[in-house]
Amino acid sequence: MTYPEIGRTRTGPLPDGYRHLRYRRWIGAGPAVFAAAGEAVLTFRMHRATGARIRTEAERAAPGVRLTIGLGPLRAPCEVVWVTREEDRIGFGYGTLPGHPATGEEAFVVERDPQGRVFFAVTAFSRPAGALMRLTGPFAVLAQHAYARRCAQALRRHLGGVAR
Repeated sequence: MTYPEIGRTRTGPLPDGYRHLRYRRWIGAGPAVFAAAGEAVLTFRMHRATGARIRTEAERAAPGVRLTIGLGPLRAPCEVVWVTREEDRIGFGYGTLPGHPATGEEAFVVERDPQGRVFFAVTAFSRPAGALMRLTGPFAVLAQHAYARRCAQALRRHLGGVAR
């Protein structure tokens, strides 16, 4: 890993010295939506539905699973550092490996509230790992926010056939 604060997207608080991202969007309601969205996150289907190229030998997220995410010309090697499959929370967090343009961790979680509403959440902390990310500055932050929105949109499209 390229950072020492492993697991902080799960346990909090997010560490100082990084840019923080917290994004949350309603995606539906009910147990079928929760189950389908959680499965899409854990099997990387959500990521693939955004247009990202996912290279991994694993079918599902699990601690220690390595993957490379390709977006345009960028390649971002990561490793899953935690997975949760709780009654009202399903998802995982991955951390950056050498060669990733950023340093930090990002989590993708589906949450169900007591009223049965289902939300998709992204929590991340990151900072540039090299000159390219430092030069792009605010644009890199905008791109990270745009990717979080794109993930939520991909989940909503995936859930189109599931009663919401």
